[in-house]
Amino acid sequence: MKSTQSSTTNLQPPTDYLWEMLSTLPYFRALLRAVEARAYTDIDLPAPTLDLGCGDGHFAPIAFPRPLEVGVDPWWEPLLEAGKRKTYQSLAQADGAAQPFPDEYFASAASNSVLEHIPHLDEVLAETARVLQPGAPFILCVPNHNFLPTLSLGRFLDRIGLRRFGDAYRAFFNRISRHHHCDAPEVWQARLEKAGFEIVRWWHYFSPGALNALEWGHYFGLPAWVSKLLFGRWILSPTRWNLSLTRRLVERYYNEPPEMDNGAYSFYITRKR
Repeated sequence: MKSTQSSTTNLQPPTDYLWEMLSTLPYFRALLRAVEARAYTDIDLPAPTLDLGCGDGHFAPIAFPRPLEVGVDPWWEPLLEAGKRKTYQSLAQADGAAQPFPDEYFASAASNSVLEHIPHLDEVLAETARVLQPGAPFILCVPNHNFLPTLSLGRFLDRIGLRRFGDAYRAFFNRISRHHHCDAPEVWQARLEKAGFEIVRWWHYFSPGALNALEWGHYFGLPAWVSKLLFGRWILSPTRWNLSLTRRLVERYYNEPPEMDNGAYSFYITRKR
């Protein structure tokens, strides 16, 4: 797959993905999404592009330099929010296994931290292959086999001899994360090849420390949840002074190397055969 580099004749300051996310999301989600958005910097997505599992449309305008052509999601409420953001040229409410598009319609597709939530994954991948043109890139990222073993509270319970409770905690956290799949690259390779894709490149990202920040953010992020419930937004005061301490606490994880052997998530660049 072809990558593009930024033009040297019209230099623009690099996007501060961490700030863009921190000013609008709870810190633990912001950290992960910022790392993922930065990964798309040099990836070319030819038009028309499908965003599979677009949700509320928050991620796409930060991560991608142009409005994507189509966002699809099975849930109506997030799509209404995406529509208000004018993130996509068109939106469709549909299950990923029954997409309302012609064969070979899209020249590229992306699915950012979505596929791990889908029980009928093989059907969704096959349907995505159907609507993509031959050779079209399909970009995806998902939690991997390091995710559950790296959770800090589970490891603590294991160390003090309470492995049974550690396993129970991992199952609990996986459930509240709505994960159906936390798989190793070989599992994804077999799954993608079965659907008609080949992997061009992949890497792990998000260190154990970053994952632990995300893990505890699920509990410390309660005030942001209350703010969203009462006022319709996660961050009441999206100012740099208000978020300066939060940024200092998570920035070291954002500045980590983009690829690591023990990363809890995996990024895949694939293409339709």
